[in-house]
Amino acid sequence: MERNVPAPLPAEQRLRRLKRIAILAPAAYMLLLLLGSQLLERLLPSPWAIRLAVIALVLIGIVIFAEWIFRIIARQQATLAQQNAELQALHEAGLAIAADLDLDKVLAQVVDQARRLIGARYGLLVMRDQVGMPPIVFASGLPADRECQLSEITSHGLLDQVLREGRTLRIDDLYLYPGERRFPEGHVTLRMLLGVPIRSGDTILGALYLADREDDTPYSPQDQLRLERFATQAALAITNARLHRRITSLAIAEERERIAREMHDSLAQVLGYVITKASAARELLGQAGRAGDAEQHLRQLEQAARDAYADVREGILGLRTGLDPSQTLLQALQRYLERWREQSGIAVDLAVEPPGDELTGLSPIAELQLLRIVQEALTNVRKHAGATHVTVQIRKAGDAVTVTVTDNGSGFDPEAHERTGYPRFGLATMHERAEAVGGRLRIRSQPGHGTTVEVEIPLRQQALAVGGTDARLDRG
Repeated sequence: MERNVPAPLPAEQRLRRLKRIAILAPAAYMLLLLLGSQLLERLLPSPWAIRLAVIALVLIGIVIFAEWIFRIIARQQATLAQQNAELQALHEAGLAIAADLDLDKVLAQVVDQARRLIGARYGLLVMRDQVGMPPIVFASGLPADRECQLSEITSHGLLDQVLREGRTLRIDDLYLYPGERRFPEGHVTLRMLLGVPIRSGDTILGALYLADREDDTPYSPQDQLRLERFATQAALAITNARLHRRITSLAIAEERERIAREMHDSLAQVLGYVITKASAARELLGQAGRAGDAEQHLRQLEQAARDAYADVREGILGLRTGLDPSQTLLQALQRYLERWREQSGIAVDLAVEPPGDELTGLSPIAELQLLRIVQEALTNVRKHAGATHVTVQIRKAGDAVTVTVTDNGSGFDPEAHERTGYPRFGLATMHERAEAVGGRLRIRSQPGHGTTVEVEIPLRQQALAVGGTDARLDRG
């Protein structure tokens, strides 16, 4: 049945009690000596004998009192050492389950670490899933073909109350509850069980069960308290992992939406143009004397196909270029610029101020968004600017990083572009990415004088806008 752990005596209260005993015990002993000295005067003939007897009694009292005090101190030190060891073990277990953000790995770590923390033979974690769906089960210490069996005995009766009602159970002998030990045939023998709920606020996320200790001793109230504390840490780690999974799913959905939008704005239009030109060329080929016109349409169709091919290759390059944990933003950018130069045939230079700076201080999300903005700006240069040279400059000053992409192309009128309201050249996407990490984007351009895209992002800006969450995806 459920057992409540007795509340330990507060440290201050124990100390006050010890102080009172340390004062009252010697005082009481001295009072006994005074009373006993009168008896000694009757029993002993000389004053010297009486004094020696009193001194002997005082020394005996001192030795006994000192021994008692030192035993208390030793016991307190042992208790503190044990508590420190338990806290250290609990801390290490908490670090282990918080070291990963993959939900399945976190759940497996929870049951493994709980079993090691308490010294249990078997462990089981049962997590609630969606309504109407079977629970998610993770086992530890059991053969793979027996893992599902342990979950069968937790789905009814007292054991189910842990998951259903959030009750803590500590059972010394399951055989005292015949209705509760419905073990499947061939199941491992279980006798002791400790089960605690895993809560997040008022919500029961799941239940953690431990069966039988390695040393075959019953679970103690201290074991229950430790497991309950561990369950609190586990709830936080599980909640974080679930949030990370949700953010990752949202990031995937948003990246798909972005790719679909870009395909609609570029590739779909090019393919529509190709279809139109191919149809026109086919009709002209069937008409006498129109071969020259058909050839012109075919040349235009070929150029459109080449442009689409370049767009696809550049899109693939951009998607393949992420931020690996083993490399810096500058290294990823240098690698991308080299490949972009090879594909586009446009010269590109990279300048960093101050020279040699590795651009540390940006959050992972900000780093990825900065890389994506540079990629988008270079895509615009290749498709629309007609440029022969591009300069990418990165400047770190104060509490911000500024990146400029400058080309020597045809340029355009930014004011006329804003009046059209049409997100040409991917400017709207770049603005969204900059704002997602607390930055700002500026465009400077003039017809015939090239274009400069400038983005400024604050250091360590932790923007959690959904548009920036794909940084976690690229970092794996």
